[in-house]
Amino acid sequence: MTGTNLVGEPAELKRFTGPQRAAVVMLVLGPEMGAPIWEELSVDEMKELSAAIAQLGRVPTNVAEHLLVTFSGEMGHMKSLHGSFETTERLLRGVVPEDRLNEIMEDIRGPSGRTMWDKLSNVNEVVLAAYLRSEYPQTVAVIMSKLKPDHCARVLGALPRDFAVDVIQRMLKLDHVQKSVLTEVEQTLRSEFMNNLSRAQTNDPHEQMADVFNAMDRSNEEALLTALEENIPDSAERIRQLMFTFEDLATLLPTALAAIVKNADKRQMALALKGATEEMRELFFGTLTERAAKMLRDDIATMGPVRARDCEEAQSALVALAKTLAERGEIALVDPGSEESMIV
Repeated sequence: MTGTNLVGEPAELKRFTGPQRAAVVMLVLGPEMGAPIWEELSVDEMKELSAAIAQLGRVPTNVAEHLLVTFSGEMGHMKSLHGSFETTERLLRGVVPEDRLNEIMEDIRGPSGRTMWDKLSNVNEVVLAAYLRSEYPQTVAVIMSKLKPDHCARVLGALPRDFAVDVIQRMLKLDHVQKSVLTEVEQTLRSEFMNNLSRAQTNDPHEQMADVFNAMDRSNEEALLTALEENIPDSAERIRQLMFTFEDLATLLPTALAAIVKNADKRQMALALKGATEEMRELFFGTLTERAAKMLRDDIATMGPVRARDCEEAQSALVALAKTLAERGEIALVDPGSEESMIV
């Protein structure tokens, strides 16, 4: 440390762990000067260092200068550095191959867990079921056999009944699954599902909180939002604007609503419509054939009394399905009356 103008160790440095201190150095070096170091790291070391950079946040200049004194002259004009997922991806791009970059970013941005199966067990069951229902039952059986039992049960419950029974039968007949088959399934999940899931995630806390409120039952949702409006009205208003509710399905283009009806679990849809207005029900019936609409009406009529909470959970599941279809590019969550509507 000879030659430095810094006196002693900055007090702020104490809150930085070893990996975080290394992350500051790599953040300052950038992709070009840091490339030789990245090339010497193992994949696990890259993941650990990348995660530290992504979660770093703001770094005081005196800390960065202390950790990289030879570059202090160049850094003197900086107020701070900022580590984020985007900064991490820019640093790694061009330094590591695209497939390794995707794997690293998926690991630090996607659901938590060391293996693909750990990560998959942390994906919302409705979101996962919406993806799996378009896969071959045999492939789904392999995937389900690798999930934790409690999560597997929830996903099976979110799948269409006949499809779920088919998957269970195949799971019962599963022998030892070849490693090559598992590897292929993992690669498909990573490229087609996890990467899309990671890209769909956002760093905006208001958007994240809107998703949380969407998953709540109505009474808690309204009580908490009302309380939030009294303390931070601007944030409460933004959350309300970002929330996509069951009633918002009525604003979608008919083709989008038809896609939701087609992909929905019929029992779950009947339960959702049991607690809906007659106008909302008619919109759903309008996407079906006369015979299918009659069957759905009969299912609702013969259901008998149900808990309001069960209806609300079923409605939330339909909203989650709509968002999943939108993320996959199959529908657009656009109000037909808005300026973003498309004429086809």
